[in-house]
Amino acid sequence: MAINAFPTVQNCASIGREKHTMVADMDGTLLISRSSFPYFALVAFEVGGVLRLFFLLLASPLAGLLYYFVSESAGIQVLIFATYVGMKVSDIESVARAVLPKFYSSDLHPKSWRVFSSCGKRCVLTANPRIMVEPFLKDFLGADMVLGTEIGIYRGRATGFVCQPGVLVGKNKADALQKAFGEALPDVGLGDRHTDIPFIALCKEGYIVPPKPEAKAVRSEKLPKPVIFHDGRLVQKPTPLMALLIIIWIPIGFLLACLRIAAGSLLPMPLVYYAFWALGVRVTVKGTPPPPVKKSTGQSGILFICSHRTLLDPIFLSTALGRPIPVVTYSVSRLSEIISPIKTVRLSRDRATDASMIKKLLQEGDLAICPEGTTCREPFLLRFSALFAELTDQHVPVAMVNRMSMFHGTTARGWKGMDPFYFFMNPSPAYEVTFLNKLPMELTCSSGKSSHEIANYIQRVIAATLSYECTSFTRKDKYRALAGNDGTVVEKPKFSANKVMGC
Repeated sequence: MAINAFPTVQNCASIGREKHTMVADMDGTLLISRSSFPYFALVAFEVGGVLRLFFLLLASPLAGLLYYFVSESAGIQVLIFATYVGMKVSDIESVARAVLPKFYSSDLHPKSWRVFSSCGKRCVLTANPRIMVEPFLKDFLGADMVLGTEIGIYRGRATGFVCQPGVLVGKNKADALQKAFGEALPDVGLGDRHTDIPFIALCKEGYIVPPKPEAKAVRSEKLPKPVIFHDGRLVQKPTPLMALLIIIWIPIGFLLACLRIAAGSLLPMPLVYYAFWALGVRVTVKGTPPPPVKKSTGQSGILFICSHRTLLDPIFLSTALGRPIPVVTYSVSRLSEIISPIKTVRLSRDRATDASMIKKLLQEGDLAICPEGTTCREPFLLRFSALFAELTDQHVPVAMVNRMSMFHGTTARGWKGMDPFYFFMNPSPAYEVTFLNKLPMELTCSSGKSSHEIANYIQRVIAATLSYECTSFTRKDKYRALAGNDGTVVEKPKFSANKVMGC
């Protein structure tokens, strides 16, 4: 049966399908992109690093030749082997849960999603490994069933081979569909290429999604569940060209990052702003920074309330002010402590102990705090802890925004010691620091406001400045979603509060 025997998805009605069952292919059907290479590349880089990505890139020409001139199945098997061989299954599952949904959701085909979302029961039938796509399809698109290629596993690691009946293409898709549904075949089938015809022909209605690489992906607000938390180091989807650029840039970028970090750590803070500009790091300061508090007046220091984008927020706050500002922090790696130019003091998460420590620091001068307790990459603000509002009436909200073109400077699953390096490895990273008006006395605890009212007010003010959305999510919510734990840090040996440490 020819592919042009089926109507296109534009002709598929989406009204009145609440009781219908839909079966759809993934690449080129639910997703705009017809190539799965970028998603294999993400798994390769996030689990195996740059060397595994390089191995996958070397194998991709062979995969392409087999895919187009021998069989789809053979080409996909090469990608699976190059990506997965030797990987821990738990690492693959972690990347599928924490990294891939962000990239998949930004590639969702609008016309396919219109039909898929209208059906009461949704099934996805794909040649991709099920372990790689199932978390996104079920958690974010509401799929009831995912039928995909099963990878071979031995002692908790992927063998690189696939299980019987092999890669789900052509007849294997039709067989998997019949096995899963029996005689009650689906109402609607959706595919995009000739190897999808066998399973589409089994459905009561069949439609084809024509290739349209210029189609605009579904906007995030139209998804059943927005992607608020995501992990991984790569900012852009690693197409073959982008993957090659990443591999070439990493050694150059690492040397550049070391130079930038050395400049920030060794130079006097008033000179760091200019050194960063000379080294390609853009720092934009908006608003009116408050002057430093004079100790001779006996006045308490200013508490800068910052939104939290990376662990470098206090560094760039200090850069914008031209003077080092101490910061209280929950967790930070030893390496970050060594290379940081500012003093930090660890929070113990004991309310009385932390309150006493913060009050003491404010008596010594200005202080910075990020009350969200962890970073968030998307345009959302997490819930602000209210403790800071009880400790002083001198509050200055600071809205922080950063821009990265190649690497993210945060991680929930990886080693946090590399966070500053990955941020500074970007060709031209940027930070925007916006100082907002100091809170008036009538919006302080001294005037009868509760600490929660003040924290929520500052969260709303910063969110309005950045055009972000306020949420009630916390550090625990983030780490449960991305790392499978509650983000609790094992207590480390305590240091003197006067010791210079990193943030």
